Amino acid sequence: PAFRRFRHGYYRVYLPALAADWLQGPYLYKLYQHYHFLEGQIAILYVCGFASSVLFGLVSSSLVDRLGRKKSCVLFSLTYSICCLVKLSRDYLVLAVGRVLGGLSTALLFSAFEAWYVHEHVERYDFPTEWIAVTFSRAAFWNNVIAVGAGGTADFFAEWLGLGPVAPFMVSIPLLVLSGVFAVKNWDENYGKKRAFSKTCGDGLKCLLSDRRVLLLGTIQALFESVIYIFIFLWTPVLDPHGAPLGVVFSGFMAASMLGSSLYRLAVSKRYHLQPV
Repeated sequence: PAFRRFRHGYYRVYLPALAADWLQGPYLYKLYQHYHFLEGQIAILYVCGFASSVLFGLVSSSLVDRLGRKKSCVLFSLTYSICCLVKLSRDYLVLAVGRVLGGLSTALLFSAFEAWYVHEHVERYDFPTEWIAVTFSRAAFWNNVIAVGAGGTADFFAEWLGLGPVAPFMVSIPLLVLSGVFAVKNWDENYGKKRAFSKTCGDGLKCLLSDRRVLLLGTIQALFESVIYIFIFLWTPVLDPHGAPLGVVFSGFMAASMLGSSLYRLAVSKRYHLQPV
């Protein structure tokens, strides 16, 4: 019971943050198109977001450890809320700054929350370490469910209510505020080991170059992600001229992704034994 209460407290902060993130997926390109930007200009805005995520991803773990995991989660709520608010502007430079803030927020989302949980689980509550996988697998399941629902919700506000492509971004803000408030009220602060940034990068590079399998895995993932980013950029301009409901299409993509994860888990289960080698 104590573990379930602790896990529920984690989900109350983490799941609204995920929902806010997914809500912004279906209508980003459409919003820039609505502001009458050219395809090349929109591409630059996308690159600003991706580059920001890469750069902040390099320093996010050190930043989170030094600043504190709880503070980093609250900082995520703040920066992502500002990122959503600036979508109301039609100024190109302001939108570019918003994309940079979005990259910072993404880096924090995928580092601070899990780091906070693992420290509390092991150090403060001393729960069995094998239970961590239970928490994260359930979080992954709900992440998929939320992603599917986010597409339909975004479509409802943007199209059904006629509020336009900026509406899903505004709907994200209360969820981000909720996540930050729950973190402030219910979470205790914890910190990581303070390590020099140069040493962290040096250790990572040494690991990458010393083990061929790590280098190959990283290369394959980088190539896969690059294809996904091209797809993310192109799917809206390809389908939108045909009147496709973007939110519903996005839900379809997320449902297909969820199905893929389920098929993988089934394939490597004891029943089929299709283990990777």
